[in-house]
Amino acid sequence: MNSRIAWLALFSAAGLCPAQQPVAPPAAPSGPFEVNGIAARVNSTVITKSELNFRLAPIYAQLAAQFPRRGPEFDRQVMDAREKLLQEMIDREIIIYEFKQLEKKGANLPDHVVDKEVKRQIKSNFNNSEEKFDAELTRAGMSRDGYRKMTRNQLIVQAMRAEHFSDAPPPLPGEIQKEYNEVKDKLRDTSKDLITFNKIYLPRTDADNPLATPESQLVLAEKLAADIKGGADAAALAKQHSRDAFAADGGFQKDVPRTDLQPEFGAIIFAGKDGDVVGPLQDPAGFTIVKITKIAHGPYPPLGEVRDMIEERVRTKKNSATYEKWIKSKRKTAIIDIKI
Repeated sequence: MNSRIAWLALFSAAGLCPAQQPVAPPAAPSGPFEVNGIAARVNSTVITKSELNFRLAPIYAQLAAQFPRRGPEFDRQVMDAREKLLQEMIDREIIIYEFKQLEKKGANLPDHVVDKEVKRQIKSNFNNSEEKFDAELTRAGMSRDGYRKMTRNQLIVQAMRAEHFSDAPPPLPGEIQKEYNEVKDKLRDTSKDLITFNKIYLPRTDADNPLATPESQLVLAEKLAADIKGGADAAALAKQHSRDAFAADGGFQKDVPRTDLQPEFGAIIFAGKDGDVVGPLQDPAGFTIVKITKIAHGPYPPLGEVRDMIEERVRTKKNSATYEKWIKSKRKTAIIDIKI
């Protein structure tokens, strides 16, 4: 049981407007997203707002970049994400309670498995930057120990699901190949992603135009994006309007590593395809429009290297109905008190 829990945990883990609304720079969630306090109780276990806020932060940052004007759709997607995350965290605590019963019988999740997953998440979510990771922890009011505990709990949940719902028929070769094709993009080495594009950058205020305001700059960015989508020359518009070091070259940048981009921007841009126009995207300093020329993804792991994990995913999918029935019954018997 011990080795199976560790093995499954290690591999399962591999598998974020009104026209004249005032423009605001991206900010951390406020109001119902305050750092301190209790988000929910499950039996005797507390789910803190700081943990919920930390898990929500990358989703919020990406949505804030995509929706410069915020608005109802932005609010809806943020609230939907928060509700989904909180339910996942509640289910997690229910399953962890079951694991604690197994711990009394000798079940264990080795520390090195948790350490490896934390490193993977830093690489995947923070461009392999310990500095960015620590900054996000500080902003969310979470310690490294707290994050490590959160990660351990996530691994336990994944392992427990695989352990208790792994009696499906053996995966067929075609099923394994199909699952691999569906998830290999998430397993690739994103630190080796490269992108070539033309970029237009408009600061929120323009030293060359004293009449420029954040609102007028956003209006201009929206117009430029629409023009490029309509067939206008992105390079020519960049030379005329962009305010960064690449403006004279038509905003052209070749083979930019994903690790050179802000994580939320990288997630948005690399989700596009060759020829797409992305933006305007917002950061605290200004607005960005990107016309993608070429995306070169980092390498995927070969199927043979991840076959065990892929087979477990196929089994888990086959047993998803059984799992949903089980977790629903556990929710009914758990004492759940949602505070937000």
